Amino acid sequence: MADENSTPHKRGPLKSSVGSAVVQRRRDHAVTVRKERREALMRTKRLCRVGVSSDDADVTIDADMATDEEQSVLEDQTLKSIEELNLAIAYQGKGAMQKRVNALRELRRLLSKSEYPPVEAALKAGAMPTLVHCLSFGSPDEQLLETAWCLTNIAAGKPEETKALLPALPLLIAHMGEKSSLPVAEQCAWALGNVAGEGEELRDVLLSQGALQPLARMMLPDKGSTVRTAAWALSNLIKGHAKAATELIRLDGVLDAILRHLKRGDEELATEVAWVVVYLTALSNVATSMLAKSDLLQILVDRLASSNSLELLIPVLRSLGNLVAGDSYVTDNVLVAGNEITVRVIQVMIKCLSSEHRVLKKESAWALSNVAAGSVEHKKLIHSSGAVSILIRLLSTSPFDIRKEVAYVLGNLSVAPSESGRPVLIVDHLVSLVGGGCLSGFTDLVRSADIEAARLGLQFLELVLRGMPNGEGPKLVEAEDGIEAMERFQFHENEELRSMANQLVDKYFGEEYGLDA
Repeated sequence: MADENSTPHKRGPLKSSVGSAVVQRRRDHAVTVRKERREALMRTKRLCRVGVSSDDADVTIDADMATDEEQSVLEDQTLKSIEELNLAIAYQGKGAMQKRVNALRELRRLLSKSEYPPVEAALKAGAMPTLVHCLSFGSPDEQLLETAWCLTNIAAGKPEETKALLPALPLLIAHMGEKSSLPVAEQCAWALGNVAGEGEELRDVLLSQGALQPLARMMLPDKGSTVRTAAWALSNLIKGHAKAATELIRLDGVLDAILRHLKRGDEELATEVAWVVVYLTALSNVATSMLAKSDLLQILVDRLASSNSLELLIPVLRSLGNLVAGDSYVTDNVLVAGNEITVRVIQVMIKCLSSEHRVLKKESAWALSNVAAGSVEHKKLIHSSGAVSILIRLLSTSPFDIRKEVAYVLGNLSVAPSESGRPVLIVDHLVSLVGGGCLSGFTDLVRSADIEAARLGLQFLELVLRGMPNGEGPKLVEAEDGIEAMERFQFHENEELRSMANQLVDKYFGEEYGLDA
């Protein structure tokens, strides 16, 4: 029996695809963020230059140190700073606490300078044992805050530098407790967010040490900065962990907090919370079901309709797509003909399809393809909207990855599911789409080296060949050089595509065009 927490192919197979490949589409949409390396790095680790406390007016942010000489000077200053910190810790006289805080603050300033802080130099000088000592229970908040800040920036470094925080993790987690001050708890959460962002191994360590619950608790109140940091850290922590995602959504107050912050929070806060929703809906059936039956869909649509912030629109749109793809409750009970929310969902999809931003076009086409894979009523709603003309244009003019997503939408609009498993043509939709000029775009997909795209193209050509009224299909396909496109499969290594193309040519164009099987 499948684990209720896990959805290894959650974003696929999708409900339907064109032609005979009903459940062949692969879409593990949860991890697509990782394909954009720059986006992933920006979201995963963050250097802390200005801290969480209001007492940071003395922070100096120098220009990036570009030369070897300047970097050498910075490393020498770091070595001296750690020596001063060790001396301050050993000192037991009057003003000892302030000496420690001052020494920590100086190290923190050095680790906040430059695009490439002197983390390696600090670790080689023995900074980690000293910083762990400074996290001891009973230490004053100012000391804890400066220490956690230092650790935050060390964790933002290279993988081996992040792993150096292992001895500090239990104390960082402990200082997120309910008795800790908010600035200290938030800075510890920031450090742990950087650790979680390094990869699965360290996420496993954090989860085993109990980091999930205190981070979740920090999301519950209406404390903007704290919630933003906690949500960002949580999105790093649950990434790839279905069990953790399920545990998170089941914690008391978390669902309500997510909905509240998404609805009422500013765009920066809503962005971080939306990324949590992305991973919840991508990883956990339980979370997806709970969120689908809440007010989340309405909130996501409201955000998509009212915001022009790309940083917010991406996770909100991805969350919406995950909901539609991942829980039949949404398509069967919410997105039904006559419901205002159904019309609004299609409207916000059109807005995103019309955006100048590539990622919004791709995400909205993916989400819309799931709606189009639903009932005949869903297909009619999309077909009668303003989406079709935009989709046909995108099929011919967009980058390849967007064209492939668009092809799924248009293909799904042309067929309806049947009990036999063989899709039934919706002839008026097919005629309308072909009349709108989509056939050339599908023919181009047939020529693609991408197997999935070529299959999509062949499936649509098959719909045209057998479905256009008055036997016009072969003439239309030939006019778009479709026969030539199919002939390329004569010696193709993929047996499925070779056979499919051969059968289509033999059936509709006669043996003179036949391909060798």
